[in-house]
Amino acid sequence: MYSFSSRTLSSLFVCFLPVLFLSFPLFVHSAPPKLLLAEVYEEGIELEHYWVSEKLDGVRAYWNGEHFLSKRGHEYKAPDWFTERFPGTVMDGELWMGRGRFAELSGVVRKQSPVDEEWREVRYMVFDLPASSLPFSGRVKQMRELSASSESSFLRIIEQRQGASHAELMTRLDQVTSSGGEGLMLHRGNSLYRAGRSSDVLKVKRYEDSEAVVIGHTEGTGKYEGMMGALVVELEGGRSFKIGTGFSDAERAAPPPIGAVISYKFYGLTSTGLPRFASFLRIRDDEPGDL
Repeated sequence: MYSFSSRTLSSLFVCFLPVLFLSFPLFVHSAPPKLLLAEVYEEGIELEHYWVSEKLDGVRAYWNGEHFLSKRGHEYKAPDWFTERFPGTVMDGELWMGRGRFAELSGVVRKQSPVDEEWREVRYMVFDLPASSLPFSGRVKQMRELSASSESSFLRIIEQRQGASHAELMTRLDQVTSSGGEGLMLHRGNSLYRAGRSSDVLKVKRYEDSEAVVIGHTEGTGKYEGMMGALVVELEGGRSFKIGTGFSDAERAAPPPIGAVISYKFYGLTSTGLPRFASFLRIRDDEPGDL
């Protein structure tokens, strides 16, 4: 039996401390960025005071001048060549691969070792400049100047148009959604960039969306025999319900696991206060794309 004095143990610890640090890398995350978050549009506001843009189904990413950060402060490991010509300007935007490609994009940007071939299809779509002291109309001008002077083919500015009437807004919404888009965004022209949820920015959709936690699965029947039939999910207040539509066959074969947070769309509430015609959208890995 061996015995060591406290002095001997201390000496051993000091000797092996550098080895421990070299053997176990430290994973440090930045503080979560302070982001501006949107409310939901309702008819009746004066749209001529707003800018209109498409709501992309991408992964929201905050460019701090050196790295892309998620809402929670995790770094997206973009290849050096992807960002080498980016400005040092703080930017708010989305990593995007095109309409309907969110699941594919999510897998690409969350890899700790980025794959060059995959990232060549990604674009950073900028929609705001958090560090600017100008109102949004001024920031639109700044973003356009930034785009014109940029030498990067991976940096784009989301198109901003002046608002018009509600009827014109709905016509454009239908054009975007019929082409596979997610919806529109409104941004008040005289508003400053302030962290937190604000009516200065509004989401425009034909449906509402929210989140729930998966607490169970039901067995499929008929053509879905042997696969998942529906997710059983729980709302923040503790109430539960089932979501049985919106899934691909691959998602039914390998459904979101218990404990996963998913987003779903719905069309108002039932008489009992549960989401009406709820349909699965996606697993919420790390706040993808949401404003």
